[in-house]
Amino acid sequence: MKFEVVGRITNLEVIAAGPAVRLRRSLRKVYGIGRWRKLKGIATVRLPNGALRKVELHWYEAHGFGRKDLKIKRYLEEA
Repeated sequence: MKFEVVGRITNLEVIAAGPAVRLRRSLRKVYGIGRWRKLKGIATVRLPNGALRKVELHWYEAHGFGRKDLKIKRYLEEA
């Protein structure tokens, strides 16, 4: 699903870092060698239908690569 992050991502939390990142090998093949971490946070997103929703996001990040593979994990409020 395509979506656009509106504003800032808050309540950042590292879920996994280093060898604990399960997709580390795939991330290195696609994006390159880096200190990959899996993070989560809360943000407001704009969905394809134009609705704004507050969600929990998960993504991978490494220095110099930025946020990769953002995914909506769950919706935090009713539509």
